[in-house]
Amino acid sequence: MPEQLASLARLAFDYRWSWYPGGKELFSRIDPERWRLTAENPVRLLQETSAAALARAASDAELLSWARALEETFRADSERPYAGPHDPHRPVAFFCAEYGIHQSLPIYSGGLGGLAGDLLKEASDQALPLVAVGLLYRQGYFRQRLEASGRQQESWIDVDPERLPAALVRQPDGRALTITVPIRGSEVTVQVWRVAVGRIPLFLLDADRPENGHLERWITSRLYVGDPATRLSQYALLGVGGVRALAALGIDPGLVHLNEGHAAFAALELARLDVERGQGLEQALQSARSRTVFTTHTPVAAGNETYPGEEIVKTLKGTIAELGVDPDVILRIGRDQPDKTSQPFGVTQFSLRMSRAANAVSERHGEVAREMWQGLWPGRGIGEVPIGHVTNGVHPASWVGRPMHDLLSRHLGSDWWRTAADAEAWAAVDRISDAELWAVRCEQRAQLVEFVKQRSGMDRLAERQPRAAVEAAVRAFDPDVLTIGFARRNATYKRIGLLIENPERMLALLSGAQRIQLVLAGKAHPSDEEAKRVVERLFAFKDAPGVAERVVYLHEYDLGMAQHLVRGCDVWLNLPRPPFEASGTSGMKVVFNGGLNLSVLDGWWAEAYDGSNGWALPGDVEADSEAQDERDATMLCELLEREVVPAFYERDAQGLPQVWLARVRASLRTLAPQFSTQRMLADYAASVYGD
Repeated sequence: MPEQLASLARLAFDYRWSWYPGGKELFSRIDPERWRLTAENPVRLLQETSAAALARAASDAELLSWARALEETFRADSERPYAGPHDPHRPVAFFCAEYGIHQSLPIYSGGLGGLAGDLLKEASDQALPLVAVGLLYRQGYFRQRLEASGRQQESWIDVDPERLPAALVRQPDGRALTITVPIRGSEVTVQVWRVAVGRIPLFLLDADRPENGHLERWITSRLYVGDPATRLSQYALLGVGGVRALAALGIDPGLVHLNEGHAAFAALELARLDVERGQGLEQALQSARSRTVFTTHTPVAAGNETYPGEEIVKTLKGTIAELGVDPDVILRIGRDQPDKTSQPFGVTQFSLRMSRAANAVSERHGEVAREMWQGLWPGRGIGEVPIGHVTNGVHPASWVGRPMHDLLSRHLGSDWWRTAADAEAWAAVDRISDAELWAVRCEQRAQLVEFVKQRSGMDRLAERQPRAAVEAAVRAFDPDVLTIGFARRNATYKRIGLLIENPERMLALLSGAQRIQLVLAGKAHPSDEEAKRVVERLFAFKDAPGVAERVVYLHEYDLGMAQHLVRGCDVWLNLPRPPFEASGTSGMKVVFNGGLNLSVLDGWWAEAYDGSNGWALPGDVEADSEAQDERDATMLCELLEREVVPAFYERDAQGLPQVWLARVRASLRTLAPQFSTQRMLADYAASVYGD
């Protein structure tokens, strides 16, 4: 690389470029097409772009000045003093199986990873002393392709960490820093990669080392691999190996935050270290509890994994031996009823019992979790179960579109995204004119329409659909039409199938005089056959009149696509079966872009909806799921027909939808300060991380 581009090379390894204003535009200016082809990976961009493009960049005085200014901004941000309740020398250690930092780092699958990535970015913005631990999956999560029938096909692509914004942690002599972790009778050698999420170091453990056998190297191959033995090995590597990696790095965390049960065994390793220092087992277990907090993210059974006790013992044999205890002592902690040896071991149960504090991720989820786990505290009423809640939030700067960002900067101040939890500041949205607000919404919708046209055509070619369907994709979507989005990780409880529960009414909405258009996306886990069949049932309607031009199902839903969708959609649908939506965050991202939510009163929406800031379906729990689906599908169509569609198309003399924009303002004013990561992390610092 030309020496003049040294600042760009340094910036490429600090993910602050992904959310600071101007960061993405800076790299895109070097080679816009290569930037797109590399999934906005600045390291690959600088490695792969042509010498001519690099030479042009090296002679672009404006670009070089821009890069130096951004690097100076990052340097000043890094020099701010730490804030929060913890000593910077003993930071919070955040453990999670997946992180959605950016699409260029493919180690995430869905909402859990998105939440974790947003939390790290906010911790950087708030200068909270925090480090993060995860796994570097050499094949990441699966790639999705749909057939013409809607049948999902999966594939995996190798990830080369040398081409990621990540650095291998090395010892002073230049060799890779490694640790060993006993897993299923083998000593697994692990190396560590460091990803800079602004001020926050994310350490990713990687078992793809020549010292390991094929099975051991496979441990960090794929996210959420289906094989139970491999998945348990991943959890041992994340938990036990994560604590050991921090020790090798000279980091002694003051607090360990287990973000879901995948990292449960970190608490066990904390106890083992204290036993190694001479403490008795009970004292060591209690000491580990005093340093551990736990967040549960789902009431769905599949998300609260259980395993036969013998599999736990096989996986953790070495660690249990170093503890010097009967394995049943450990297994008891993870059983619903400790004395019942026939019961399986649950990672959530173990995490709850090994934590000093536990929280759900919304107010309603807290109620559900206390009822769900009451049996772990015999003799206590549901209200006495020690599980609180911290409602999720999203990192505004990562999700807001540039037009909306500029609008908010003009009216709330250029640093509005740093003070997003200030409710008084959001009162300024009432002073934004209808014309300004509508112009921004129209611009972001138009950007989404262009994205949809490009992607849907390629997707239909991949599906091998007839020529007419591919041509319809080119004509698909109109920038002036009400655009409704539904894009989630596909699971049956999320109920995308409600869209075809009442097909005649939905088709009538699509072909009505006041048109709507639907953009859909989402992946089903490779093992979730039922969720895959729901998408196939959707595809059965693809040849119905108007569907090809007004409905698209986009392949390969990822963070990059999510940004386009949450920025451009006018209405975001969320249709979970209550009470299985722990929180949800995609609808929160829509809020910051001036979109509106139509959601079931479950998860975050149960505490967000006030009647003026969106629309709602009932959140009642019903035993008859078929009757519930029929009722909710009918109510969904009625809301669209009677309220949503008319409000969007009712215009004043200037062509502005005043009723619609009043609801947009109410959404921004009431929801933006309440559902940002700034508020969320402040809640963690005050009620979970504090003593």
